[in-house]
Amino acid sequence: MTSLAAQIPNALTLLRIALVPVLAWWLWERAFAQALGLAAFMGFTDALDGFLAKRCGWRSRLGALLDPAADKLMLVVTYVVLGLMGLLPAILVALVVLRDLVIVSGALAYRLLVGPLQMQPTRISKLNTGMQIFLVLLVVLNQIRPLPPALLTAAMWLTALTTVWSGADYVLRWSRKARAQAA
Repeated sequence: MTSLAAQIPNALTLLRIALVPVLAWWLWERAFAQALGLAAFMGFTDALDGFLAKRCGWRSRLGALLDPAADKLMLVVTYVVLGLMGLLPAILVALVVLRDLVIVSGALAYRLLVGPLQMQPTRISKLNTGMQIFLVLLVVLNQIRPLPPALLTAAMWLTALTTVWSGADYVLRWSRKARAQAA
């Protein structure tokens, strides 16, 4: 039986999921200051739930599934909204969405064809998530207080690079695992 305190990381993750429509709405309505504060809060709760799960041993199978799903939901929705608003290039939005579709469909295919898959984010995946969040914060902040265009351009290129790299890394890792299981 798990303690109530051990459910705090999952509660924080569910809160982030529930806040995604609010974030999307505030972005769409150009309430950038509120959206920036909410995005920062969501990033903080993401870090906090991970810290609590690791530090206090409050890990769960549900949390292992919910946390990356919450990140993907927040980022995909945010990128799509910012793309529709013309604040992010369509190609970058497509890369972010495609990467997550590849990861989710790859995980499902692995599960169906090979067996259970132990989801473990890689360093490049963590860097990519950080870059995607950082870029969102920069783009939103830029709407409140203009930033140097070179900073935004560099952040977009780095985000694109880590997005492609992490997607390819997952495909290669899972392909090797599947081949090893089949052998």
